[in-house]
Amino acid sequence: MSIQLPDSFPASSSVAGRRVVLTGASGGLGRVLALAFSQGGARVALVARNQGALEKLAGSLPGESLICQADVSNAADNDRVAEVVTQAWGGIDTWIANAGISPVLESVLDMSPETWRQVQQVNLDGVFHGARAAASQMIGVGQGGRIVVTTSVLAERPRQGLSAYSVSKAGATALVKALAMELGSHGITVNAVAPGWFDSPLTSFWTRNLNRSKEITDHTAIGRWGLSEDLPGVYLFLASDASAFVTGSVLTVDGGYLCL
Repeated sequence: MSIQLPDSFPASSSVAGRRVVLTGASGGLGRVLALAFSQGGARVALVARNQGALEKLAGSLPGESLICQADVSNAADNDRVAEVVTQAWGGIDTWIANAGISPVLESVLDMSPETWRQVQQVNLDGVFHGARAAASQMIGVGQGGRIVVTTSVLAERPRQGLSAYSVSKAGATALVKALAMELGSHGITVNAVAPGWFDSPLTSFWTRNLNRSKEITDHTAIGRWGLSEDLPGVYLFLASDASAFVTGSVLTVDGGYLCL
């Protein structure tokens, strides 16, 4: 029996020509994703609160970009970004809800209600506001699209002292699945990427201490910390035609951390 694929079959995770909104663009992972998508031929709208950092990043990208200073925890800011990008480029193909914060290690007993609320507002409310704004524009243009959310392995395996962060990411994971069911009929897929332990400013508490760092690597099947180049491929896949039938999924990129 011969097996054939249609000529339209996506041989790779191409994002050439895609119009991509990336929140949290000024952070470590955000900068890596901005470069990966820009090198892949996508137009990238860079979203963060720090205007200066966005301007510096835009100047280093090889492709076309837009600078959108905004606070993802603010619903109106998300709506404004979606409208600006749609007016400039005629629509949005992919919205990457990547912005996130984590406080210093604090127990529930020591954490202030204000700190708890701030983490939820950025990490969970920000995903809701962004997905809502993106979906409204995608449906209005009638083209479908992709929504990709950065969550974390800590949504599934919380750690002591990171309760606010873990809960916010678990909530975002549940929201991804709910959105996938609600938006599928509009041709919009919604998925999450759950990074494991990557060497970044957010994990400096562990990487600076040899014992804590060894604790992480001993609990990771591949036996090392994640590198910046280990992450972009999954996002490119979820933004491309190669993932057209993938929705409501969490793609874990953790070197086997959750296996052990």
